[in-house]
Amino acid sequence: MQKMFKKFKNMKKVMSVAVMATAIEMSQMANVMAADSSSVTKPLNNLKTLVIAIIGAIGVIILAKNVMEFAQAYQAQDSSTMNSALKGIVAGVMMAGISSVLSILGF
Repeated sequence: MQKMFKKFKNMKKVMSVAVMATAIEMSQMANVMAADSSSVTKPLNNLKTLVIAIIGAIGVIILAKNVMEFAQAYQAQDSSTMNSALKGIVAGVMMAGISSVLSILGF
């Protein structure tokens, strides 16, 4: 029985040293990661800028298409197509203006 307690004490010492060593390593790893985070975030920021630019360009195309569709529907006095075109115009404006909205929000 006494041997088991002795083994338990030794295991307790080993585990406490292992836990402390792990904590030290994790804190050092956090410092390294914090100092080097720009290498990770820069490509993500570039990707975010690219995706927002693509969404804005598609929004301009949708806006132009729906403006022309609205003009044709107005000329033909087709109210359902005018309604659909107006919804498309609103969607195009929202997509085209997404970059400015996100910059205002701080993204």
